[in-house]
Amino acid sequence: MSSQPTPRSGPHHVAVIMDGNGRWAQSRGQPRLFGHHAGVRRVKEIVRACPDHGVKYMTVFAFSTENWKRTQAEVSGLMKLFRRYIQSEARDLLAEGVRVRFIGDRLKLDAKLRRVMDEIELLTSRNDRVHLTVALNYGGRDEVARATQRLAREVAAGNIDPESVDETTLARFLDTCFLPDPDLVIRTSGEARISNFLLWQSAYAEYEFVDTLWPDFTTAEFARVLEGFGTRERRFGAVTA
Repeated sequence: MSSQPTPRSGPHHVAVIMDGNGRWAQSRGQPRLFGHHAGVRRVKEIVRACPDHGVKYMTVFAFSTENWKRTQAEVSGLMKLFRRYIQSEARDLLAEGVRVRFIGDRLKLDAKLRRVMDEIELLTSRNDRVHLTVALNYGGRDEVARATQRLAREVAAGNIDPESVDETTLARFLDTCFLPDPDLVIRTSGEARISNFLLWQSAYAEYEFVDTLWPDFTTAEFARVLEGFGTRERRFGAVTA
């Protein structure tokens, strides 16, 4: 009898911590923003590959609540890059059946960026081939804190019985209330930490830490990671016979 694990179906929801853009650029003698531009192009390629692998949902970590600590030049450049990418890719994303949504605290983003975010969400709202969620000014702890505030207001207003609050109740107030939990979380660049990303949602996700810097993370490597996921046994706390 073979000792190899029985292959399972692939992940339907893949979340990605896209790390290594800055180091990729610096290793080529370029400014960090050069790497972020390359990283955005890689997102487009990976999203296009999703349907071929049965991936319905892709969530990418674009800018964290901690990233404001970077230099003003890099932060400003990133915000312009996000706005330019959304505007330039909107029609292609629409035509390719990609639905785009954003999670995170939008109030701290500039008005121009928020406007184009709203526009592409509305434009692609009827698409269903791939659901691309972009975490922008997002932090897992911040998300849970904001969700708790919203839940507390509903309890105070008498709309929710505090004794009835459970995991399902709180999940309805998270930024990701419209998404299934991720099956697989990938982090590139060789770092083995989760960096405050989807803390609640990833309680039972599988993790894959790869050494490749994000701009070098090809669709072929993406396929290999997904294939590896198919051999994992996911018990969710249970014991198999």
